[in-house]
Amino acid sequence: MQIIIDLPPDLEQDLIRQAAETNIPLQTLILQALRRVIQTPPVSTSQWPEAILSHEGIPDFPAFESYRDELLAPPELELF
Repeated sequence: MQIIIDLPPDLEQDLIRQAAETNIPLQTLILQALRRVIQTPPVSTSQWPEAILSHEGIPDFPAFESYRDELLAPPELELF
């Protein structure tokens, strides 16, 4: 199969440079990169990262709920 894509000039130059540095044909380099992307399991976006889950916060910071008494009630809406 032959696929034609337009690459941004900076990406094209990066690919050409890396192919030359590694002495790998450009087509082979692109195929290897595509295979890596296809074989890498997708990152789950439904879970928070471990850095967030393990965050302990600031121990003496006031709880969010402590400010609820200061909030104003929403205005009553008149429908008709």
